[in-house]
Amino acid sequence: MPFYQILKKIIRTGVGKGRFWMAAIGLGIAMLLILVALQVHRNFNELLYSKKNENERADFLVINKRVTNAMMGNPALTTFTPQEIKDLSSQAFVDGFHEITAAEFNVKLVADQLGFTTEMFFEAVPDSFIDVKSADWKWQAGQQEVPVIVPSNFLNMFNFGFALGNNIPQFSEETVKSLSPGVVISQGLRTASFRGRIVGFSDRISTVLVPMSFMEWANSVYGTGVTKAPSRVIVKTKDPSDPVLAAYLQDHGYATDEEKTRYSKVRVIVQTIVSIVGFFGIVLLMFALLVFSMFIQLVIASCKKEIRLLITLGTAPRQLQRYLLKQFVPLYVVIGLLALAVVAGLQWWASGLLAKHKMYVSALPGLTALIATAVVLLLVYIVNLRAVRKHIADV
Repeated sequence: MPFYQILKKIIRTGVGKGRFWMAAIGLGIAMLLILVALQVHRNFNELLYSKKNENERADFLVINKRVTNAMMGNPALTTFTPQEIKDLSSQAFVDGFHEITAAEFNVKLVADQLGFTTEMFFEAVPDSFIDVKSADWKWQAGQQEVPVIVPSNFLNMFNFGFALGNNIPQFSEETVKSLSPGVVISQGLRTASFRGRIVGFSDRISTVLVPMSFMEWANSVYGTGVTKAPSRVIVKTKDPSDPVLAAYLQDHGYATDEEKTRYSKVRVIVQTIVSIVGFFGIVLLMFALLVFSMFIQLVIASCKKEIRLLITLGTAPRQLQRYLLKQFVPLYVVIGLLALAVVAGLQWWASGLLAKHKMYVSALPGLTALIATAVVLLLVYIVNLRAVRKHIADV
């Protein structure tokens, strides 16, 4: 029986066969776990940062200090100091930052059409932070009409709370925009009256906004003359679910819309699970490499006499090495392609499932999965090549 057929028989039968398939299965599972971990990590980043999944509401956070019992009766403790403003605005997760300018005067809203008169407050931010786009969002000195933006939930609270509770009509957005409630601003004995007009409803900022030009004019004319320290700031961030951002807010006693930052905990959980899966994948890969090395050692030890005879008769060790590697390399490639195909199938299924919920990821594995497959196969080849060379040299 030719020597090469003896090697093949040892590989495919007996103890060698069991170890051979143990190594092959271990390699397949290891590659699958590694590729799944990498693909899940890529999908999660795509959900967070891809333009297809942009969520304009989640990019802006209104931040204020969390009010505690110790702060009650001392408003100065709820405002931001210059040092706190500097520290917050310099954080890596901040892409845009501005203080929310508060009114330094009293505001009264007289809404006869809506059936109520109430004390009100005004705040202002630069136009770049506002999500309502309207040609009417402007004001200049001498203009009697003041454009106003209110939170989206304002109308819901009015229609389903105040209106139903007081047996008055409910209003649509279009109707509310057509109304002109009276706006009275005052400071001491000084007062001024304007017509207000709601030009939009904001999903981003939960406050009553007026143009910055009106706020600056009114504060200079009807203000107290003492500039108030900001009690709220608005921050633009690429990733409101960043655990670093959530930890910073927690450590400094700051509060914001929890709905926008709640994914920080989910992100930590996902990253932990992905890391664990990747770790087990690497452990299984090491196990597969160890079993392959032991299997090669077994094959060469079983054929030690034949190998010595062939080398004595002039067979080059490199020729024996090439033959042994040819028995394994095709299997490596098949295992790698099968693992990649399984991940591709899972990715296609996941992309379709997420698309139904308005979340979008690529339908095919990314370049990272292809590179990882090639790197793992190359690593397996190098380890086995060194094992073959070492054990044949020891014969």
